[in-house]
Amino acid sequence: MKKMSLNETREFTEKGMKRFFLVEDSPHFKIINFNLSAGHTFPVHSHDLDGELSILVIEGEGYFLGKDDAELPAKTGDILISEIREPHGVRAESDMRILVTIAPPI
Repeated sequence: MKKMSLNETREFTEKGMKRFFLVEDSPHFKIINFNLSAGHTFPVHSHDLDGELSILVIEGEGYFLGKDDAELPAKTGDILISEIREPHGVRAESDMRILVTIAPPI
């Protein structure tokens, strides 16, 4: 078992997105903490791989983004689950912290 405090990673940058740290990187999955300043976007993208991902909002509000300009409201406690091949991104309306889990890791 391993315990980590994500409260210590609450840091934002004027450049928009801070990939604060790798929470976990194993042969089975990867978890990354991203912090987006209000008004910034984690661009829509996809990966030409098999697998799944989740994006959990741990603070703030904004939108989960997808293909064809799809937007789903996202607030603290919301989670997006999709195939890695499916286009995905996030736009922050307020300072926003997300945890991205990728399985298998890329």
